[in-house]
Amino acid sequence: MTDTMTPQQRHYCMSRIRSKDTTPEKRVRQWLWQHGYRYRLCVKGVPGKPDIVMRKYRTAIFVNGCFWHGHDVELVVSSEQLVVKSSNCCKIPQTNREFWVAKIKRNQERDQQNYKVLEENGWQVIVLWECQLKPKKLEQTMLQVEIQLHDFYIKTFNHRSKTYIHIEEERLPMVAEEPEEYGQ
Repeated sequence: MTDTMTPQQRHYCMSRIRSKDTTPEKRVRQWLWQHGYRYRLCVKGVPGKPDIVMRKYRTAIFVNGCFWHGHDVELVVSSEQLVVKSSNCCKIPQTNREFWVAKIKRNQERDQQNYKVLEENGWQVIVLWECQLKPKKLEQTMLQVEIQLHDFYIKTFNHRSKTYIHIEEERLPMVAEEPEEYGQ
């Protein structure tokens, strides 16, 4: 399929795409807020500037667009030729293909580096893809996020929890005795 826009029109359209407050990001934020999770947005002090930061859970959530971050795209160099295998949710354009492949590859490398830095600093990284946040899949995806949050919280902050001692039933009195009055 050929592009029906002129290069100037295409440039204008692509320049209007923003990285903050996207529809998938708003869906995630709305779900988290409705379920009692509190967060911060685009915290500059956290490496990689995640879309959502949950300090209580020491978790950084990235909401990635399938096209811009190359969801399930394989970029393989074989015999001096680049082979690009697109996925169901991410199609690499045929026009100006070298530019788009290089851009997506840079984005993927930067993402991996940011995730590594966060994990080395004790942060949990959750990556959500645009295709996982469609209305039909949103609830299932967010329930998996909730499980990850709680598992990581338990593993990380378990040292703060109190140790409870199991008391056997036979050591407990069956009937509570009347307290003795003083002086008798």
